[in-house]
Amino acid sequence: MGSRIPSHQLSSGLYVSGRPEHLKSDRQSTTAASCAVPYTGGDVKKSGDLAKMFDISMSDRTSSAAAGPPMGKPSRQSSSSQTSSGSVRSGTVKFSGPIVQPTGLITSGPLGRRSGQLDAGAPVGKAVYGSAVTSLSEGVKLRFKMSKLVMWVLLVVFVMGFVVGVFYYVALKKVDIFVAVVVVVVMAVVVVLWNLGWKERGLLGFLNSYPDAELRGATDGQYVKVTGVVTCGSIPLESSFQRIPRCVYISAELYEYRGWGGKSANPRHRSFSWGCRHSEKYVTDFYISDFQSGLRAVVKAGNGAKVAPFVKPTTVVDITKNRDLSPSFLRWLADRSLSSDDRVMRLKEGHIKEGSTVSVMGVVRRHDNILMIVPPTEPISTGCQWARCLLPTYVEGLVLTCDESQNADVIPV
Repeated sequence: MGSRIPSHQLSSGLYVSGRPEHLKSDRQSTTAASCAVPYTGGDVKKSGDLAKMFDISMSDRTSSAAAGPPMGKPSRQSSSSQTSSGSVRSGTVKFSGPIVQPTGLITSGPLGRRSGQLDAGAPVGKAVYGSAVTSLSEGVKLRFKMSKLVMWVLLVVFVMGFVVGVFYYVALKKVDIFVAVVVVVVMAVVVVLWNLGWKERGLLGFLNSYPDAELRGATDGQYVKVTGVVTCGSIPLESSFQRIPRCVYISAELYEYRGWGGKSANPRHRSFSWGCRHSEKYVTDFYISDFQSGLRAVVKAGNGAKVAPFVKPTTVVDITKNRDLSPSFLRWLADRSLSSDDRVMRLKEGHIKEGSTVSVMGVVRRHDNILMIVPPTEPISTGCQWARCLLPTYVEGLVLTCDESQNADVIPV
């Protein structure tokens, strides 16, 4: 009876079931040859026909093979990081698609600086902040504001009085009215000059006398003055020369003295006076803890907000001759492309460090459980200060004042 199980005879003459060994090896080699896929290590040049699709010559493949086998298999990338819009030519791959940051954040460009924060690996030099930090390129603008009707009435009265005084003096030889008009005009000029010279002091006096408000009872849209301890937000600042860390406001001003025929620091620099040659001021969002209620509010001073800081700077460098220049000051000048000629210079720095006591004047805004102080939309007036003969002074933006003795009274936070 026939059997369906194949058998074969060994060299010893013994019959066994199954196929011969040489047939098994031939079959296995044929199967392996049809299923095996060579490992290329991700190199297009080793992919055979795939290299021909990208016009890669055999010389490139030979040089790539001579470089040696890959050290290890490449890790599998995520689908988001594999997206690219580059082209492959002569084995070079150019990527212009998304790039995965070390934190996992997908960006559309190379690794760089965050908005408002410095790169940790960047060389020490001039700090370059992003849009989250407000750069105060101009100083605090204080201006007077009077009604146009009042100004025209005063002008008409002065002109009429002057004309009448001249008529009486020519026709009747009386100088009473003329002298009275001249006295009034002189008094008006003195009042104007007095206000121009004392407007900042008058504003600071108004700010100091303004009562502190309690944030717990402040309503949305109310203009308040809050005094308390400040803490840094997400972007702390650092002073440029002294390298004081964790500040919410920093300033650096370089002044030069101009003698007779000397170089001017700016177009408005007069002889025998100090002129500002370079100025940089930065402020960012920070927190303030109210002394009255203990609540903490976010002061929105960053992102280009209007801020009027009144922080008295201190002189950190006083140069009388060129030989007195220190290496750190020379480096500070070089970072800002400023020449170190034989000039009399002074460098003043101001800052508000974390833990300092600060007064902020702004408008209260409540959003869900977040309490904020934002700049007012309209300029704030001090009103007429009759005791000091001061006209109404207007200031725009958040008003930020700090005690002069802040270095000695910093509260650790």
